[in-house]
Amino acid sequence: MKVRLLTVAHKQPAWVLDGAADYQKRLPREWKFEVVEIKPSARTSGAAVAKVQADEAERLRAAAGKARLIALTERGAAWTTAQFAERLQRWQQDGRDVALLVGGADGLDPALEASAEQRLSLSAMTLPHGLVRVVLIEQLYRAASLLAGHPYHRG
Repeated sequence: MKVRLLTVAHKQPAWVLDGAADYQKRLPREWKFEVVEIKPSARTSGAAVAKVQADEAERLRAAAGKARLIALTERGAAWTTAQFAERLQRWQQDGRDVALLVGGADGLDPALEASAEQRLSLSAMTLPHGLVRVVLIEQLYRAASLLAGHPYHRG
C-alpha cells in the first residue's frame, strides 16, 4: 500500500519539514509514504473561491490517481488513534493506495470532499497546513506503532 499526503501548500518552514521528516522516516517501509505538495491556484483579484477550489481539486485528483480518497476537514469524523490504526490496517489488507487530502487556503472543493470515501478531522479548529502535516504524520507513526505492538502508543 502506498500512503500519500496530498497537500495544497506553499513551501513550508524548516520546523515543519524537520518534524515531518523525523516521523516519516519511522513509518513502515511497506506503506511507501510520501508527501506531495500541490501548488496553490493563483489568487488574482476577483477570483472566485469556487474556481480556485475546483482548480486545486483537479490537481489533487490527478495526483491521487485511483487511490482511496480521505479528506482532511474540520467537518470530518474525529477518530481516536486506535480507530485510525484499525482503518489503516483494513486499507492495507485490501491493497488499495491511500491519498490523504489537505485543501488550500479556502479548504477542499466541496465536490472533491463529498467524493472522498472518508472525511477525517484532526481538530474542530482550523489548523495551519504545516501543523496538520506534522500531526498527521505523527499519527500515522503512532498508529503503525500500535499495530506493531510497540510501546510508543500509551493510550
